[in-house]
Amino acid sequence: MWTAVASVLLRAEVRRACTCSLRRVPKGRSAVPGAALPQRGWQRTARVGRTAQPLNMKAKIQKVEALEENRFVCVHWEDGSESRFPCVWLRDNCQCPDCFLHSAKARKLVFADLDVNIVVKDVTLTDTKKVSLTWPDGHTSKYEAEWLKKRCFSEEARAEMRKELFLPECEYWGSDLQLPELPFEEALCNDESAYKWLCTLKKVGIVLLTGAPTRQGELVKLGQRIGFLRLTFYGPTWQVQDKTDANNVAYTSGKLSFHTDYPVLQHPPGVQFLHCIKQTAAGGESEVVDGFHVANKLKKQNPQAFRILSSTAIDYTDVGVDYCDFAMQCKQRIIDTDGSGRAVRINYNNATRDTVFDVPAENVQPFYAALKEFDDLLNSTEHKFTYKMKPGDIITFDNWRLLHGRRSYQSGATVTRHLEGAYADWDVVMSRLRLLRKKLLDTTELPSD
Repeated sequence: MWTAVASVLLRAEVRRACTCSLRRVPKGRSAVPGAALPQRGWQRTARVGRTAQPLNMKAKIQKVEALEENRFVCVHWEDGSESRFPCVWLRDNCQCPDCFLHSAKARKLVFADLDVNIVVKDVTLTDTKKVSLTWPDGHTSKYEAEWLKKRCFSEEARAEMRKELFLPECEYWGSDLQLPELPFEEALCNDESAYKWLCTLKKVGIVLLTGAPTRQGELVKLGQRIGFLRLTFYGPTWQVQDKTDANNVAYTSGKLSFHTDYPVLQHPPGVQFLHCIKQTAAGGESEVVDGFHVANKLKKQNPQAFRILSSTAIDYTDVGVDYCDFAMQCKQRIIDTDGSGRAVRINYNNATRDTVFDVPAENVQPFYAALKEFDDLLNSTEHKFTYKMKPGDIITFDNWRLLHGRRSYQSGATVTRHLEGAYADWDVVMSRLRLLRKKLLDTTELPSD
């Protein structure tokens, strides 16, 4: 785990990197009637740690004491605040070599050996920076002040930790989206640019990388940049173009309605990359919509429709041959929510929604009515953003949050439009984001006191 100062600096940098001004789309790129044109540009490079004012840089303890029959340890900080730590948690997280493997940052203590009713025998403040605890069996555990401060159980501290580890903040948008842009080579070769790309991807849900070579294989480089790509039944990458006897509706020249990719998988890919290698002169415009923003609108406008879509499991199916033969089947809710009822994933693909519908007959029409209202909101001019990719563009977007579509175009004797696609999992993307943050901190001079 990083130190408390790193925590503060990282949070400051996330806010700065994710709120940088957005580059103006060059003339002609998004000249689509009704499309909102981005107005500003990223005008500065992130300077991790240069201007941030660290808080709790030197967390110091005034005193410690055992409370509630020695089941809690209370730390009194020099800034006047207090933190209460349950003894069972402290014993479970002993950092000594017998209990914790520091080279792997993993717990060695076996849970079967943990006394869940444990109390502390002795509490000692060795200095203002370290607490020493002695347990009934004589085992001793020592905890650094900054380590404890970071893991305080207060709501404020836990919220800060969630922000640092998961970057949960979303910037919702509609047709007024200012599409973030970044040069492809910068994302590949510059750590600060890659960090900015991934931060913005997490917050806004979409980033356009520009200037990539117009050949297949460039998405493999992006995969290597973040870690690795997600292999699916359509291969490690796949070619979106008009094909004879297409095994997917995307491989036609017709209109694609708003959808998320691969809800037929139990764990759909979290991030999608689409690289424009060849673009048709007329038609073929891309469209995106912020599914979380629309879900919030639906919940406010028609709570019953939201409840139906977030509680009804529908069937998806996909059968065919590509990378290998496949026969996939899955049940998903159109809107997945967390414990607080907030949308965390959209699973909607009308093309692969199965004819099988495993619900009582009387629930069918209410479901269709709820889905129709959601679909109407997705397609409203207020919510959708339209743009046209040009050769060398790579659009990267959150497949759990955004729904994307395509306007139809004319097919020809030769391929007139060609995109290469690939997927990555959010676990891989977030891992790279955290590693980039740490690397930038480790190689940047921190401000002095």
